Amino acid sequence: MNLSDFQGRWAQGLAARKLSPRSGHAGSVPSPERPDPVALLEEQAASRVPELVPIRYGRMMVSPFTFYRGAALVMASDLSRTPDSGIVTQICGDAHLSNFGVFGTPERKLVFDLNDFDETLPGPWEWDLKRLAASFEISGRNAGFSPALRRKTVLAVARSYRERMRAAAHEPVLESWYDRLDAQKLREWISAEHKAHHVGTRQVRQGEKVLAKARSKDSAAAFAKLVRVVDGRLRIQADPPLVEPIEDLLTEAKARDFAEGAMRQLLDTYTHTLLQRNHPIHEFSYVHMARKVVGVGSVGTRAWVLLLRGRDDNDPLILQAKEAQESVLERFLGASEFTSHGQRVVAGQRLLQASSDIFLGWQEVAGADGITRDFYLRQLHDWKGSVDVDNVRPRGAKFYAAMCGQTLARAHARAGDRVAIAAYLGKSDVFDRAIADFASDYAGQNDRDFAAFTNAISTGRLQAVPGT
Repeated sequence: MNLSDFQGRWAQGLAARKLSPRSGHAGSVPSPERPDPVALLEEQAASRVPELVPIRYGRMMVSPFTFYRGAALVMASDLSRTPDSGIVTQICGDAHLSNFGVFGTPERKLVFDLNDFDETLPGPWEWDLKRLAASFEISGRNAGFSPALRRKTVLAVARSYRERMRAAAHEPVLESWYDRLDAQKLREWISAEHKAHHVGTRQVRQGEKVLAKARSKDSAAAFAKLVRVVDGRLRIQADPPLVEPIEDLLTEAKARDFAEGAMRQLLDTYTHTLLQRNHPIHEFSYVHMARKVVGVGSVGTRAWVLLLRGRDDNDPLILQAKEAQESVLERFLGASEFTSHGQRVVAGQRLLQASSDIFLGWQEVAGADGITRDFYLRQLHDWKGSVDVDNVRPRGAKFYAAMCGQTLARAHARAGDRVAIAAYLGKSDVFDRAIADFASDYAGQNDRDFAAFTNAISTGRLQAVPGT
C-alpha cells in the first residue's frame, strides 16, 4: 500500500462522515413498519427440525440475554433501518459477547477470537459492533449492573474497537493481518490491568482458569464425555433430547443406512474443501454418529457429531457437521456470492479468524427426505474455552468488553478496509458515545421483544420446553 493509496482510502473514510455522521448512530427508534419479532422467529422455525424448536424457545425464555442470543434475525431486521458509513466488510453477523472465546490454532497455541460464523456475510461493519455493544448492555442489566457501570462497559467496547482499528490502519500490512490476541499477550494484558488496579486478583485467576480449562477440551475429552463401548464397539452415548444416536432417531434400517452412507460420502468429499491435500483426515474412518443440540440461536438446525477412528479405538476424532442455512442478513443485504451456505460460513470464518481449525470445510448432503442441505464441518472441541458471562464481575466485565471490541476490530481489519474505517471513527469519542446510546435504547427494545416472546409462550402461540 503506497502513500497515495493510503491517502485515498483515508479520504474515503472522512467523506463517509458527511453522508453518515458518527453521532447519527445514537439511539434506536422502532420503525412503524417494524415486523412482529415473534413472527420472525416463527418464520425461522419453518426450516428447522420441528421437535427441536421448543427446546430453542425454552433456552431463549431464560432471560432477555438468552432471548437476544436467539434473535439475530430480529436485530438484523432492525439494523437494516439504521444509518451506516457505507464501508462494507466481511462481518460475523452475530457478534454478541458469548460468540467470543479461546481455541487452539494449528500451531497448538491458544488464541482469543470470534468463534461463531453461521450468519457471516459482507455488510456494514457497524452492524457487528452494534450487536456486540448491545449484548454487553443487556448482559449488564441481567447482572444488575448500575446504568453508569453499563455505560462504561459499552464505551469500552467501542473505544477498544476504534483504537485497535486506528492502530491497524497505520501498521505494516502483514503485521495487521497476522495480529492476534494469543495466550501470552492476554496474560500480559491482564497483568498490566491488575497492576493498574483495573482488574482484581479474582479476575486474574479466572483468566488463568479459562486458559487451563481450554487446553483440556479436545477430542480426547469429548470422547471421554460422549462415547461408550457397547457390545465391544464404540458408540456415542444417548442423552435425549440433546444427544440422540442415529439408531435411536431412525429405527428403520434402510433409512439409517441411507443417512450413514450420506455422512460417509460427506466425509469423503468434504476433504476437497480443506486447505491442505496431505491431511490427517485421510487416516481416520467413520464409526458412529448422533444428532446433538447446540447453542441457543442454532437449536433446530441439523447438527451431528461424528465419531471417527484413527490407528485404533484409543485414537479418536470427533467432528461436528452443522447445517448452514441462509444467513439472517441475506434478506437485507442480498444473497451470498456462494451457492453453498457451508462454503459461505467457511470462507467468512477463514477471513475473519486469525487462525482456523484445520478440519474446517464444507459439503452438501442429500437427506432421506430428498432434500439437499448445506453443512460445514469442524472439530467438536479443539482447546475451546469461554468466559462464564453470567458470573462476570463489574471490573471483569469492562476488561472483557475491551477484549471483545479489540478482537472484533482485528477481524474487520483483515476482512475490510481498515484505513477507511479508522478515518471514519476518528480520534475523539463521538462514535463511542453514539454506540453507547444505541446499545441502551436497543436493550429497551429487546426487553419489549422478550416480553412479547414470553407472552406468546404463555398464550400457547409458541411451544417451549424449558430447562433443556
